[in-house]
Amino acid sequence: MTTVADIVDAVTDGPLPLRLTAYDGSDVGPRDAPFRLHVASERGLSYVLTAPGDLGLARAYVSGDIEAHGVHPGDPYELLRAAEELPLRRPSPAEVLALARELGLSRLRPPQPPPQESLPRWRRTLQGLRHSRSRDAAAIQHHYDVSNSFYEKVLGPSMTYTCALYRSPDDSLETAQEAKYALVADKLGLRPGMRLLDVGCGWGGMVRHAAREHGVRALGVTLSRQQATWAAEAIKKEGLDDLAEVRYLDYRDLPTDAPFDAISSIGLTEHIGVENYPDYFRRLRQLLVPGGRLLNHCITRSDSRASHRTGAFIDRYVFPDGELASPGRLITEIHDAGFEVQHDENLRQHYALTLAAWCRNLVDRWDECVADVGEGTARVWGLYMAGSRLSFERNALQLHQVLCTRTEAGAPDFPLRPDWTP
Repeated sequence: MTTVADIVDAVTDGPLPLRLTAYDGSDVGPRDAPFRLHVASERGLSYVLTAPGDLGLARAYVSGDIEAHGVHPGDPYELLRAAEELPLRRPSPAEVLALARELGLSRLRPPQPPPQESLPRWRRTLQGLRHSRSRDAAAIQHHYDVSNSFYEKVLGPSMTYTCALYRSPDDSLETAQEAKYALVADKLGLRPGMRLLDVGCGWGGMVRHAAREHGVRALGVTLSRQQATWAAEAIKKEGLDDLAEVRYLDYRDLPTDAPFDAISSIGLTEHIGVENYPDYFRRLRQLLVPGGRLLNHCITRSDSRASHRTGAFIDRYVFPDGELASPGRLITEIHDAGFEVQHDENLRQHYALTLAAWCRNLVDRWDECVADVGEGTARVWGLYMAGSRLSFERNALQLHQVLCTRTEAGAPDFPLRPDWTP
């Protein structure tokens, strides 16, 4: 009878960097390997066999049908690094057919996915067309309306779910997040009395920073009700009600007859869809006064030829309908929407450090996080953040801040040299 170890042997060619054991008593790989994966049930094997790639493995891991030993579930980073060295090979059609006969139909019948999994793309059409208002709202709520308490533990006191700015790898997460907000504010040239719009404002970190540190009248909009509620309470607690506001609102519903002096878009572009870039940036341009500045901060792909769509695990468990473009595509769309691009900066290494800090928080407060959202969801987050850290370190992903202006005749000139400290 075919064992789990036999299946591993069929799809690998060479020594394994980790050990694998299974419910059927079979094992493969070095006994002294620092990491071990245990396939704990036949359902776990069926998950892997019926959804090849990262989706099947994720289903088995999130459900607890694959156990990882040698790493904490809040930060499986070292295991993922080791797994990069797996000597995978594609078995021949004859080998696949022979394995299928040995395994039998029961193991090749897809089990019910874990409850943390979002609907497949084709079924999300019931929520509306891709990137329609209703479907965008559902996607945002799937990711951000997990639990404010959970996010407080993972993100820390700043409640900032975007890349921080590290002057040194030894900086604390809070110091780095405050430095990020300060950099965005400086690039936008914020001064007392200006009006700032923060699109996709999260829990209102940028809004509160702009009001508190620069005396700016700041409005943030988000499609997450939980974020808007938390942000409103934080604004009130800091006594910033006269300057800062966060609304549960689609940016497309903002009136254009009261334009803003500056706009920050920090971590929203990933959600709107690449084909919607032209409309998005044209809309933001309409919301800016002539000479006003836009700072767009978002994750990009390093390979301009890669698909815009995310992998199956990220799409089903983390960011439904999320899309990433290359920095070249991003800047082209900003330029073609009528902006003048003034500056671009890649913070790729900073995001790897940010993700490592979030994973440390998840590990340190694992039991509390599990109590908040359940072990399956906590496992999703550990896997997603550790995997993303690796992608930034390997330059598969980047983080670009693009500063641009609504340049028109008679508008204030952009400074001859940057008026902020890099």
